[in-house]
Amino acid sequence: MVLKFYKKELAVKMWKQAAEQIQPLSRSWLDRARTRLDNLTKPRGSLGSLEKMAERVVAIRQEEVPSLRKKEVLVFVGDHGVVSEGVSAYPQEVTALMVGNFLAGGAAINVLARCAGAEVSVIDIGMKEDLQKADGLIRRNVRRGTGNIAKGPAMMLDEAEKAINVGVEMAGEAYERGVSMIATGDMGIGNTTPSSALFSSLLPADVVDVTGRGTGIDEEGVKHKVRVIEEALKVNRASMKDPVSTLAALGGLEIAGICGLCLAGAARRMIVVVDGFISSAGALVAIRMNPVVKDYLFFSHQSSEKGHQTFFKKEGIRPVLDLDLRLGEGTGAALVMQLIEDSVKIYNEMATFEEAGIAPGA
Repeated sequence: MVLKFYKKELAVKMWKQAAEQIQPLSRSWLDRARTRLDNLTKPRGSLGSLEKMAERVVAIRQEEVPSLRKKEVLVFVGDHGVVSEGVSAYPQEVTALMVGNFLAGGAAINVLARCAGAEVSVIDIGMKEDLQKADGLIRRNVRRGTGNIAKGPAMMLDEAEKAINVGVEMAGEAYERGVSMIATGDMGIGNTTPSSALFSSLLPADVVDVTGRGTGIDEEGVKHKVRVIEEALKVNRASMKDPVSTLAALGGLEIAGICGLCLAGAARRMIVVVDGFISSAGALVAIRMNPVVKDYLFFSHQSSEKGHQTFFKKEGIRPVLDLDLRLGEGTGAALVMQLIEDSVKIYNEMATFEEAGIAPGA
């Protein structure tokens, strides 16, 4: 019993330690980056958000000449018991089918990651189906799908902690491989429902303001989905005492993994690019655990999911893109990986006025 208790405490310590190690961005590094950007051969601020990206990258990496080196998209996969409530237009079996597509290189995220020069890792953190013969799948399954949140908790507290730790471990392993920019990805039929529940609880916000069509349900389907989420909040209210217990009550295993990835990526001074609606739910849990993590997160795009706009407005965040995306997988994040790299190249490779022999304002 003592050994079991010790192991549990050690596991909890992993994500807590990551959260505690995150440091605010250095004002001196931000000022240093701004000075160089203002002296490049262009009017000050004329490259807009690209300059803001480069400024943050310099302060995160704390490098005079920042290098992003390797890039990786980590797609966390989990299934959801709440699908039995009829909240998705697709059956749960599609989760496993899409994992096969990821591993074969045929999904949208594979295409966009190739364009960005990024590797794709697919992690079974909570799939219902055990894909024994899926070559290339990273097997870190915590449990075979979550419980139905309309009837009770999604998972036990220790399972949520284990899933967060999987994300922490994935960030650490990527860091050891020389990866400096990571992107969050997700797959799991029904996962907009737990995401909306988390947004409602943690922002907080009315359920109707954070609940959308997901995989493409109609208006009646959205109304039913709202009722299911409201029931989930009611049923689980007593156990939602802090961000982690709220995640355990309402969330998903892939959402927990993304939370851990955000925490550990920030703790290791990696560039963390957050994908869409589901990834933002995981990021929000991380932000509630340590608000400083927000400095390290690049929110790639505003999803067409209704609740994403509510999230950005309440948190005061401006996403990079707005392309009406709602696929997930890390697709929006892969696009923004390229823009971040562009911003760093501008910072590193553009001549200053002095180097070009041009008087500023000439």
